[in-house]
Amino acid sequence: MRRRLGSLALVIGLTAVAACSTTSTASRDALRALSVKATTTTEAPSPPTTAPNCTNPTASLRPQGPLPGPGALPGGSYMSVIQQRGRLIVGVDQNTLLFGYLNPASGQIEGFDIDMLRQVAKAIFGDDGKNQTTHLQFTAISSAQRIPFVQNGTVDIVADTMTINCARDTQVSFSSVYFNAGQRILVRDDSTIKSSADLGGKRTCAAAGSTSIANVEDVNKTHASAPAIPVAVTDWTDCLVALQSGTIDAVSTDDTILAGLKAQDPHTQIVGDKFTQEPYGMAMKLDHPEFVRFVNSVLERIRADGTWTAIWNRWLTPAPAPAPPTATYRD
Repeated sequence: MRRRLGSLALVIGLTAVAACSTTSTASRDALRALSVKATTTTEAPSPPTTAPNCTNPTASLRPQGPLPGPGALPGGSYMSVIQQRGRLIVGVDQNTLLFGYLNPASGQIEGFDIDMLRQVAKAIFGDDGKNQTTHLQFTAISSAQRIPFVQNGTVDIVADTMTINCARDTQVSFSSVYFNAGQRILVRDDSTIKSSADLGGKRTCAAAGSTSIANVEDVNKTHASAPAIPVAVTDWTDCLVALQSGTIDAVSTDDTILAGLKAQDPHTQIVGDKFTQEPYGMAMKLDHPEFVRFVNSVLERIRADGTWTAIWNRWLTPAPAPAPPTATYRD
């Protein structure tokens, strides 16, 4: 009990932990989990793809011509509207260490997703040194708010460990894939849970509005005596607090998110193989196809010039940087 209360204090002091370098021992151990290959067993697939005529939701809109410079944005385009406004309004997480978290030392939201958005801002406004502050307006959102905030125009774009799937592809437009993740399991270090096959009857936490919660509902329907018991929360750190307090038995979500949670509590471990594939995309409003093409052109550039790899190395070392995800287009 004393050890668990000490672990709980780690999450209460989340922002202080987040300020630590990702080269700490705990972070290195967590990040090694990202290099685990997806399992080849017949475990739960990604959430149902209910959209009609959806064959490949990761196929996005092809860039049209070279990436225009900040001084040559097409008139009337959504990029021009953003430039005239003077800021790109982005929806992000502030609770996911390594991908989107509030660093109290700098007062900035930082992480892999944030650096992806900085590249979009740089392409619109140029490299005038203001893409850290003036040109980026952050809106901290939960997983459940990602789609409605894009649809109602609260934000221009979301980068928040968001899996592309057919159902979502009817609600928002996605960029090409900028990161490939996979769902695994986080447990206390004294847990008997070793893989998804052990989740039957176990209280398993995931964020409401995420693909992970749907996967938890499905994961043990075919090979366990009882299905996993899904527990939905607002933020991923809520799952970690619940795990530490014993309210739940496991957390199951993308390995990227679990790596950040493990880095905050050395008394946890990531177990089992990946049992889903989770391709991340940036989400934008359906009304702005030219903006989607522009963002895809930015992604093409950073894949080719080494920027994507540099961002990986900044946040996810020592997990070895893979080749950037290959873009797929539908036109």
